[in-house]
Amino acid sequence: MAELYERLRDAIVDERPVALATVIEGPNAGAKLVVEPDGDIIGTLGHPELDRIVSRDAVGELAAGRTGVRHYGAEGQARETDVSVFIESFSPPPIMLVFGAVDFTAALARSGKLLGFNVIVADARSVFATVKRFPMADRVMVAWPDEVFDTYGDRLGPHDAVCILTHDPKFDVPAVQRAVATDVGYIGVMGSRRTHATRLERLREVGVDEKGIDRLMAPIGLDIGSRTPEETAISVCAEIIANRTGHSAPSLRDSEGPIHRPPADG
Repeated sequence: MAELYERLRDAIVDERPVALATVIEGPNAGAKLVVEPDGDIIGTLGHPELDRIVSRDAVGELAAGRTGVRHYGAEGQARETDVSVFIESFSPPPIMLVFGAVDFTAALARSGKLLGFNVIVADARSVFATVKRFPMADRVMVAWPDEVFDTYGDRLGPHDAVCILTHDPKFDVPAVQRAVATDVGYIGVMGSRRTHATRLERLREVGVDEKGIDRLMAPIGLDIGSRTPEETAISVCAEIIANRTGHSAPSLRDSEGPIHRPPADG
């Protein structure tokens, strides 16, 4: 049992997703199983088949960030209630990777923190990527995209976001390349429609396929007429929420005309 709790503790401390399944009613009440996203388990609920079924369900609950009670037969049978298992998901905060230490970054980092994201700001320019400029970020990395994704790429899932705010192909093209190779739920890229058209040519040249390109929300944000960094940050976060919940919203990607329009009279 000590090894089980050590595995659980280590995952939580390292901010890795992990689930703890506990029999709360039925045979072997109190038995526990620790389940990681890849299906790796430690412990037992009393029967190998029950362990297999519960670990499968725990992975699903973990991906959705849910905690609750499920019912099984003594050997994992469905639609039976001999055993009640409490599956507790320990999910770290969702990750927001923000590439580019630019004017909009601080506003987006603040908005991301308000939504509960673990915000990481990255830029290869050490003079711009500083904690002093972005004290609201959980981490500021002086790094190129490959270094960032080597650290965080395997952790990214449907609840996470990648926001690429640079206009430098040496940075935004590799950032998009690595982002589309992950399971991240949102990929937003800043820039004018002309800038993005040129970017798409470069992305196709380096092998990004149409499926990957279709994942890009670019120009980034909802079409709400935002002009300031703070308004743009709100439009981006609103788009992230809409993307996560499956709600349709007027994204700039799906509209035409200028991104920034003069305010209406009166």
